Amino acid sequence: MRVVALGGGHGTAVSLRALRQMTNEVTGVVSVADDGGSTGRLRAMLNVAAVGDLRICLGALADPNNPLTESFEHRFHVGELEGHAVGNLLLVGLIDATGNLEESVRAVAQVMGVTGAIVPASCEGVELVASTENGATRGETKVAQATRIKNISVEPKNAPAPTAAVEAIENADLVVIGPGSLFTSVLAACVVPGITQAIAGSRAHKVYVANLRPEVPETKGFTLQDHVDALVRHAVVPDEVLVDAHSEFATQACSLPTSYADLAGVNGLVHDVQKLVRALNAWRVE
Repeated sequence: MRVVALGGGHGTAVSLRALRQMTNEVTGVVSVADDGGSTGRLRAMLNVAAVGDLRICLGALADPNNPLTESFEHRFHVGELEGHAVGNLLLVGLIDATGNLEESVRAVAQVMGVTGAIVPASCEGVELVASTENGATRGETKVAQATRIKNISVEPKNAPAPTAAVEAIENADLVVIGPGSLFTSVLAACVVPGITQAIAGSRAHKVYVANLRPEVPETKGFTLQDHVDALVRHAVVPDEVLVDAHSEFATQACSLPTSYADLAGVNGLVHDVQKLVRALNAWRVE
């Protein structure tokens, strides 16, 4: 069974941890649009692609007993290195030395014993641009603080998608979209033109895993249908929506086929990996 998770950050990492329990043929197609925190500082300093979401998703598929996996998320607390994660520094060091984003990610994945693959959504770093009622907003950090977002895109507009990402989506049996920040994580990966086209052309069953609640301020006041409408506006059309049965979205109408399951973790703030495994098994292809 070949599966793909689309997005970035901690939401996609949860999907990847669930999917790796279902198959070894798992690929994460991950946004490189972030411009905040450690990642933003490194982008500004070295003019490299955003690596923060790649780091998080590599950790999700890495061998948990690998010594590098244990230290990948460690952050420094002194001097000029304060706030930087070991994984970010390793990735940007390889990118700066080789000039090749995909090869650098593959090299780190091999060293960490990653199951499957992590592939950037674009071959180079991109800037996220949102169209809102108040005009254009640029940069993921600012977009995340925006409201009434209509559409998003990336610049450069012709940013190419890696062949490995396109082929993984086209050949997948199951594509999992989300969970995660709708515009700055999920769609940030999906709106790279080659990725959008691959999703539209894929015969895979496409499942959108809805968030547990709207995200303030990015999707404040959004209903489940609002989330789906935003995906569809960007030519990302799921076959089915998976919703936590105890969330506010479970009581709301949706124009797409919708499945309900207990998905939230103990704290109710994030999806539980094992619960997500059980829910996604409904679409297992042998």
